[in-house]
Amino acid sequence: MLRFSIMTAIKPVILAVDDEQDMLETYSSILKKQYKLLTALSGKEALKTLKKEPVSLVLLDIRMPKQDGIQVLTKIKEYDSNIEVIMVSASKDILSAVEAMKLGAYDYVTKPFEVKELKALIEKALEKSNLLKENYYLKESLKEVSSYCNLIGKSPLMKKLFENIEKVAKSNSRILISGESGSGKELVARAIHDKSARKDKPFVALNCAAIPENLFESELFGHEPGAFTGAMERRIGKFELANGGSLFLDEIGCMPPAMQAKLLRVLEHPAIERLGGQKSIEIDVRIISATNIDFKKHIAENKFRSDLYYRLNVIPITIPALRERKEDLKLLINSFLDKFNKILNKNVKGFSQEAMELLKNYGWPGNVRELQNLIERIIVLSSGETINAEEIPLSTEPSFNNGNLKDYLINFEKETIQKSLSANQGNISKAAKVLGMARTSLNNRMRTLNIT
Repeated sequence: MLRFSIMTAIKPVILAVDDEQDMLETYSSILKKQYKLLTALSGKEALKTLKKEPVSLVLLDIRMPKQDGIQVLTKIKEYDSNIEVIMVSASKDILSAVEAMKLGAYDYVTKPFEVKELKALIEKALEKSNLLKENYYLKESLKEVSSYCNLIGKSPLMKKLFENIEKVAKSNSRILISGESGSGKELVARAIHDKSARKDKPFVALNCAAIPENLFESELFGHEPGAFTGAMERRIGKFELANGGSLFLDEIGCMPPAMQAKLLRVLEHPAIERLGGQKSIEIDVRIISATNIDFKKHIAENKFRSDLYYRLNVIPITIPALRERKEDLKLLINSFLDKFNKILNKNVKGFSQEAMELLKNYGWPGNVRELQNLIERIIVLSSGETINAEEIPLSTEPSFNNGNLKDYLINFEKETIQKSLSANQGNISKAAKVLGMARTSLNNRMRTLNIT
């Protein structure tokens, strides 16, 4: 049985179980100022107390009549596996104490114990207990939000995003999604499609940054046999595949100028021709585009057609960066912990307080994708149930030198990319993986930031 109660008392509740009244009085003199202490003279009495009080920690003697500590421990864990138990043993009971740890006890202490040692052990056990409870409530909160098309968040910015998705999904208007790399642009595009009347039709995605320029037209429109060297058979393009549904054009700013003109023509007259074909094929496709570039700058530099931009940007949607919604960080971390624990067959419960502070203070230039990759890496390398700060490979050292926020973020991003490139001997693919970015996205940012 799993039980969690919200503690109304400020002090953590500890239950001390021992068949000797003198020992219980010793616990009381040591702990009553710092904790709310409950006592029990037997295992039976202890289990009755657990059902009445929200206990966080049990101090359990191994040697007791009728039911020994091992038997009581088993029943406690059956009742609530998240209650932490510290076994108290005589030196001759060490083997039993070790056996108890295999059955789920947090640790053991031997009589006569040092008061400082006992208190330190209690603090560590309570920290783990609080972490488990916090994760439980996070999981319950996550259930409330994770049903929204795999988008996770309860912050005001994410709630506003969910509201906008609901509104725009009902129309067939073209949408341009803006957001930094790794912020979840494709998830938003899929959510719009899944909430629309086209949800039973195809959702087709194309990353414009990943297509060689000479293959772009074939990817979008398809080709007939013999249309060009190597075209041995008919190929259906993305527009035809998405007919009746939605076509998601990610990194639309990377589309070559020649293809921009052809896409514009299709938007004005919804029909295509396969390369090498003579037949005009009418299409009914909703275009959802995404970008992480500054379109005004691209248009001013003649890298993107202004007329195409205005046709794509009928309804703009902006995804907040992770650093702008830090209140969602715990929900995301908990979601990724669940995901990778299952995939990797691990049992990582969560992060220590210092580790969480480190994650909160980090700038997350790679956004949610960087966080997901980091959690996966940590779980792969972890050997315990709790992740400590020293196990997190993050740098939080860049300083804010009295400049404006935009300059600070640009400098921070540039420094982070340069460090990653240096650490990976200039290998862009490896650096992109560490940063949680696509290689093409990293290339684009390097060009923008003049990084060689």
